[in-house]
Amino acid sequence: MSITYDVRVWSTEIYEGKRGRTYWVRWRVAGQPRKEPFKTKALAESYRSELVSAARKGEAFDVESGRPVSMRRQTETMSWYQLACSFADMKWLHVAATTRRTHAEALAALTVLMLSGTKGRPDGPLLRRALTRWAFNTARRGAEDTPDAVRQTLDWVKRNTRDVESLSRAEVLRPILDGLTVRLDGKPAAPSVVSRRRKIFNTVLEYAVESGLLEANPLPQLKWRPPKVVTTVDKRSVANPVQARTLLESVREQGRIGPRMVAFYACLYYAAMRPEEAVRLAKSNLRIPKEGWGEFILDGAEPHAGREWTDSGKNRDQRQLKQRARGESRTVPCPPELTAIINAHIDDFGFGANGRLFVSERNKEELPKGTINRVWRWARADVFTPEVHATPLARTPYDLRHAAVSTWLNGGVPSTQVAEWAGQSVEVLLRIYAKCLDGGEAALRQRIERALGHG
Repeated sequence: MSITYDVRVWSTEIYEGKRGRTYWVRWRVAGQPRKEPFKTKALAESYRSELVSAARKGEAFDVESGRPVSMRRQTETMSWYQLACSFADMKWLHVAATTRRTHAEALAALTVLMLSGTKGRPDGPLLRRALTRWAFNTARRGAEDTPDAVRQTLDWVKRNTRDVESLSRAEVLRPILDGLTVRLDGKPAAPSVVSRRRKIFNTVLEYAVESGLLEANPLPQLKWRPPKVVTTVDKRSVANPVQARTLLESVREQGRIGPRMVAFYACLYYAAMRPEEAVRLAKSNLRIPKEGWGEFILDGAEPHAGREWTDSGKNRDQRQLKQRARGESRTVPCPPELTAIINAHIDDFGFGANGRLFVSERNKEELPKGTINRVWRWARADVFTPEVHATPLARTPYDLRHAAVSTWLNGGVPSTQVAEWAGQSVEVLLRIYAKCLDGGEAALRQRIERALGHG
């Protein structure tokens, strides 16, 4: 612990913000400015008095924390790596498998930015793999089959990670936030990724406060502007009915697996299902007549997470419907065109294990995520010209759901009903699909032409 007697305490500063008044105690230790926020003047003056008293008594101050040695807590010696592992373990049992993986990826990115040493530093890919797949995976950390290279990497990380207390300093905190905005290749990271990882970082800091490792979360006090996140669907990605049907016919032509996949993509387009909802469809979920309108009773989802993150050891996690309680269901209409496609699929391929509607050709069990994405890429490449293929139009299978919701809204279906079928709140629905709604632009253009004397 490095100590100093070069200390100067300044007067309390008052800041008037949108959330009320904040009292900042300011002082300097070994030439480095320090400050702590307090909600009341009494608390701020009490803390300042302790600093002044320690300085007058000739007490040494810790350069790292900026506090008198007598005020330095024992828990402040915990490293960021230890905190990150503890946070991952605390969350593990209470979150979905996909969230476990998301936490691990964010913690790995943050840990790389919290490293303080360079001598003997492992190469980047090994470092990230060891952190993501082993250190922040509660089920695998410390496992007997851990590769030696991974063990050595994590041992190095343990020795070369900053203390949690260092995050109270802006000169440490700001570079971490800036680092989250950059990809490994130096290009800007997607705003959605930056936003998600910043939120996880904030939650970890709140956990540190709860654990007594930090007096307050320093993140809200830092003046740092994250990149703007786009929450609306890109109108260019939404296929019209002719384009959607053409793509579905192209899927049918994609080798042996193509015909088996047509009904799956049709569920996304005609019933606005999420891929993880369509994957889970079984005989018990179908209310499909021979022809005409039918319906689906959706009662769960199976998002792909990877077997390393699920409790079952399978690639897909068993979850409730998004934004609904476990056991709650949602009814979705099946238009006549989709009814015909589903019946044709059942006639040709039947049902798989446990009555599943969509299964792998080989094992008759779950439909692999790789197959879903691969067949769709083939279909787009066959249908679109190179110029169109380079655009966002129907780039992913999920864009079929966007096309379905947009079609319903522009077709005049009330937003409340669309939200119920799609499994979203009305507020979220209108925000996401705001740019896809037909605002009568053609009629407005005609009015402009008439105003210009051309009508």
